Amino acid sequence: MKELTIRRPDDFHLHLRQGENMKKYAAASAASFSRALIMPNILPPVCDPAGLKAYRDEIQKSCEGFTPLMTFKILPHMKAEDIKPLKEAGALAGKLYPAGVTTNAEDGISSLDQIRDVLFAMEEEGLVLSIHGEDPNASILEREIRFLPQLEKLVSSYGKLKIVFEHISRRESLLFLNELPERVAGTITAHHLLYTLDDLMGAALKPHLFCKPVVKTEEDRQALAEAVLNGHSRLFFGSDSAPHLKENKENAVVSAGVFTSPILMPLLADFFEREGCLSNLEAFVSERGASFYGLPLNRETLTLRKESWMVPDLIGGAVPLLAGTELFWRVLP
Repeated sequence: MKELTIRRPDDFHLHLRQGENMKKYAAASAASFSRALIMPNILPPVCDPAGLKAYRDEIQKSCEGFTPLMTFKILPHMKAEDIKPLKEAGALAGKLYPAGVTTNAEDGISSLDQIRDVLFAMEEEGLVLSIHGEDPNASILEREIRFLPQLEKLVSSYGKLKIVFEHISRRESLLFLNELPERVAGTITAHHLLYTLDDLMGAALKPHLFCKPVVKTEEDRQALAEAVLNGHSRLFFGSDSAPHLKENKENAVVSAGVFTSPILMPLLADFFEREGCLSNLEAFVSERGASFYGLPLNRETLTLRKESWMVPDLIGGAVPLLAGTELFWRVLP
């Protein structure tokens, strides 16, 4: 196949940062995606109606024709009465970060008891709970597995709450998801589908592949790939594309995040084609996520062509994954 046209995709996990470079990061995503679920862990965090509206307006002004789907950061001091105004301001989901688990999460949640009333209010308002599912007190490779009891507690305590377990990276998490009700889903990133710890640090340390959760073993990668390629009904695409300035990635202390937006659809098209499952790509990136979040499917289409191109070395001060590498699928304007 030399050309592929699918329903225009959505990205249900995207970091756009702030400031002057945000326009370039948004444009990199908008080249392939109609909508994206925007993460709220900026400084100060998106946690109230005014902040949510201001961030959405800033994104929309920076990139016309691209729809930001807004989230708010769940903070320990929040109250149940804070939730309805956030929904009225346009929030689609609330994001739970365990304290200290990732970038700008120092103000996150240390106990689910801190936000009990907030979660009941979210359940009542029909908002989705989006979770960075890692226990920061566990060792780096075990953090996701150690969080699973917390996920089980959430599912059992809030009988109507829709939950998304973000950027699943472990085989055990997939098996656990299969035991949970239909109102619990998961997102998968391109880098967790394609790469392992050996890619990150086998021959040499590659800082632009360092993220949280870290990429895992080949067994984990294969489990994710099998589930996605076979069309698991509760897995959909969320890139967790997270640009950092080059100097913060190529440093003695490396920021966690992989900047994948500029290459996502070419990477995924190549992966699904190599595995003989290209016909399953559209449901993964364009259908299941929108359906879970209760959104209409996009009417526009995206076309990719078998055509080589070189990944730029730098976009908005950030180095994309595979910078300077030739790719063989290209998104047409």
